[in-house]
Amino acid sequence: MSKGPVVILTALNLEYQAVRQRLASPQVHRHERGTRFEVGTVQGTSCRVALGLTNKGNHSAAVIAERAIQEFSPVAVLFVGVAGALWDATRLGDVVMASHVYAYHGGTSEDDGLKARPRVWEAPHGVSQLASHLARLNDWADPTSGHKDAPQVRFGAIAAGEVVQNSRISAEAKWIRQHYNDALAIEMEAAGVAQAGHLNGAPVAVIRGISDRADGTKNTADDRSWQPQAAANAAAFATRLAVELVGEQEKSTMPRDGKVRSADRLDRHVSNTAHNSTVGIMASSVTGSSVHMNTAPKASGPMDLIAELKCFREHLGRHHVEGTLDEDTYREALNDLDSALRSAGSNTPDSSKRTTMTLRRLRGLVAECPALMAELAPLVAAAGDLA
Repeated sequence: MSKGPVVILTALNLEYQAVRQRLASPQVHRHERGTRFEVGTVQGTSCRVALGLTNKGNHSAAVIAERAIQEFSPVAVLFVGVAGALWDATRLGDVVMASHVYAYHGGTSEDDGLKARPRVWEAPHGVSQLASHLARLNDWADPTSGHKDAPQVRFGAIAAGEVVQNSRISAEAKWIRQHYNDALAIEMEAAGVAQAGHLNGAPVAVIRGISDRADGTKNTADDRSWQPQAAANAAAFATRLAVELVGEQEKSTMPRDGKVRSADRLDRHVSNTAHNSTVGIMASSVTGSSVHMNTAPKASGPMDLIAELKCFREHLGRHHVEGTLDEDTYREALNDLDSALRSAGSNTPDSSKRTTMTLRRLRGLVAECPALMAELAPLVAAAGDLA
């Protein structure tokens, strides 16, 4: 599991400030392409957070999210801010955490009308379970909010599109009701962040405070008064979730009752006297006289890493033939693998970093194949060790 911070991203400065106010000693961290993040700790805790601003839109959000994931190798990415409610049952100020995200603008135009072709990303099970637990505890909200009713956390679908939705009777609104009527909230960035997390193997949670009803009243004084409060509520729940995520990570890496950690088991090499051969044993292998449990042999130099990557190419092909990887995923995986091989053999100052980032992206592509994920984990670590 990653030892990095929790990344929190927002689209608006108002949302950014709501999170930043909860961080102690934020320090600027500049990405090589100019993107600026601030890294601090949640006040009163040791939980590190890398905070970034994506600006509006799914495309911008996807680019900045991918940069953040590659830069920080985070425990999780939390996308935090405000959204419009699609149903009156969701109160202003409440927080909606996405059980799944719809990219609702996908479709195909045919003679008999426009047919929906949505993309959907589900929230990671472990993160959702933890968030549900915190919602039941109901002790995360700021007691000085000044509003009579404490905000509640609701779990459900969030729709992410490319336009500002501010009507209940427009063609867009009817389209959403017809095809995505389980969505609780609507906004413009979650699909981009979810896609970046999927491709890079990073857990993503989308947390939105309800600031308006997307019904034509978006620019009223009432909406403007609720927007800061909705952002503050989303920031409060998100930072609480971040602290718990880091705490669970720390617990999972601590030995219990003298038992070996799962991470240690992945790296253990058990010596034996097997003949010089390679034998598959429950997604493990015997090479020479060493048994490697659930991992590939650790590469000790660029040439070893290149050899292991070439071996991984053969395994990719086998899984493609067996149907585990579809054609598009297989082609994308081959492109990333070729890029990693070029970086590993370039012997430049940043070759290790470029190789590591490419392998992490490859890991995201094969996330639905546990055997390939297990083989990639030590190769990602080996690429980082070559720095």
